[in-house]
Amino acid sequence: MATSSAEGPDLAMLAHRLTGALQRALRQAQADDGDSVIGPRHRAVLICLAPTGSRAVDVARESGQHKQVVGTLVDDLEKGGYIRRQPDPVDRRGKLIVPTALGLEQVARTKALMAAIEDDIVAALGAQRYRDFKLTCERVVKILTDDGTE
Repeated sequence: MATSSAEGPDLAMLAHRLTGALQRALRQAQADDGDSVIGPRHRAVLICLAPTGSRAVDVARESGQHKQVVGTLVDDLEKGGYIRRQPDPVDRRGKLIVPTALGLEQVARTKALMAAIEDDIVAALGAQRYRDFKLTCERVVKILTDDGTE
């Protein structure tokens, strides 16, 4: 049974609002922490990197950004000293994007700030309700990205 738009915003709008609210909260937490050098899209790239390096196409898929956008963000991150490019040992034509010590530090700081934001949400909603919310979100993502079944 379809839901009526009178029941509130559709899933796409809710996801958009949630993403925006999280990005604003994280930006504010980082500004309060004295860190406003790189933006949310840069952080999304950093968070997706394996410590030993990742290919741009994998980062694009994981972060949900276009490969061309990831390339620009990687250029910025490299200039800032957060990542370095190195040859891919599996594919000589390819490059790996590898986080530097500064990049790994940024990932750790971002994760800590995000954990604090989640703690605030848990305090407002309760632990079980927040756990259920996250599980439901994971199931919806799975439904939309797999074959439509759970």
